[in-house]
Amino acid sequence: MYIRRHLSETLRKAMGQFPAVLVTGPRQAGKTTLLQHEAGDAFGYVSFDDTMERSFALTDPNGFFDRFGDRPVILDEIQYVPELLPSLKLRIDRNRHRNGRWLLTGSQQFHLMRNVSESLAGRIAILDQLPFSIAEQSGRGELSLEQILWNGCYPEPALNPEKRELWLRAYIQTYLERDVRQLQNIRDLRAFEQFVALACARHSQEFNSAFFSRETGVTLPTAKSWAGLLEASYLLYLLPPFFNNLGKRITKAPKLYMLDPAIVAFLTRQPSAGAALAGAMGGALFEGLLVVEAVKAFTNRGLKPALWYWRSHDGLEVDLILQRSGKLVPVEIKLTTTPLPTHLESLKRFRSLAGEESCEPGILVCRVTDEQPLPFGIMAVPWQNFPIWLARNIEDGEHATLPPPLEALNLPDELKRMA
Repeated sequence: MYIRRHLSETLRKAMGQFPAVLVTGPRQAGKTTLLQHEAGDAFGYVSFDDTMERSFALTDPNGFFDRFGDRPVILDEIQYVPELLPSLKLRIDRNRHRNGRWLLTGSQQFHLMRNVSESLAGRIAILDQLPFSIAEQSGRGELSLEQILWNGCYPEPALNPEKRELWLRAYIQTYLERDVRQLQNIRDLRAFEQFVALACARHSQEFNSAFFSRETGVTLPTAKSWAGLLEASYLLYLLPPFFNNLGKRITKAPKLYMLDPAIVAFLTRQPSAGAALAGAMGGALFEGLLVVEAVKAFTNRGLKPALWYWRSHDGLEVDLILQRSGKLVPVEIKLTTTPLPTHLESLKRFRSLAGEESCEPGILVCRVTDEQPLPFGIMAVPWQNFPIWLARNIEDGEHATLPPPLEALNLPDELKRMA
């Protein structure tokens, strides 16, 4: 069963504007399936997982390309043959105005992005295909929160829950033994496995590199490097804090979210779907699912996620902040089915500091059955409706890639000092 991906529309726009389009993302997120369904039979197809195709492309790039004639082509897993990119550039430049002829996929960011930027700058659009969003899965009928958290969002276990255990074990092992060693020469694989498991245990918490260094017995630079590796290979997302300027955002601690809840449940040894949601990890799994849903809402539009969180010195925290029409929109995420005044304190505090002219009242995403108004202009939104809310509130355009300077929003000094 093919579920049409929300990236499809963005892909078609990119194909109409660029000679080549690269769809990158984690393994088995549906990149190849997306391209084959959207491109159709008119496109040729080559996978560089095939060692024979890889050898042909490297030893005789002209002969490799000539076999397709004038036909458009899907080049799958292009990261295995970065040496082919200069030859592809020459082919593109011969007919620069023919858009959408070359469709590429790649699963790893580090070396792939460097090679693409060096060889195909200005000639290629780069899109991220992540695992299913809640919005995409909603087309399959009503799914419970427990099902989504337990089976995750990768197409294979999401569509075939009976394969969950074997698929997750194989996926993690393949990632550790194959992808990691290709991206970085990690000598102590056991310590890295502990690092990945610790990242799952710290899901939805601040990333403290000193803590990870101490717990895994590696140096501080190594801990930071490994976090970057997890992010580059699409296992982890680091949500930056909202601060006054770019420099301060970089120097303060981001929050750590694993991109798939099933991997978190698996590596933290949750016994069942119900136990995972009801246990100590329930709130973190719920928060992570919705933060990553917001990330997917941006990437499916071809946008860099413009998302932040805010935490005051006295412990109040807003889980998500985005921008709409020049105003900040705070979002609080709670597993509760019964909103209480205490759940609104962070939203109320943030808006009072930011000022009504610069900040919306915000929303509380939780497990209520219907949208309902709350005090201070805040709205309670059912978690199932959060994707719809995101679709209405994410703006296309360059302004969506960076936050506004706090000075431009006329925020009071107290808010700028709250970090």
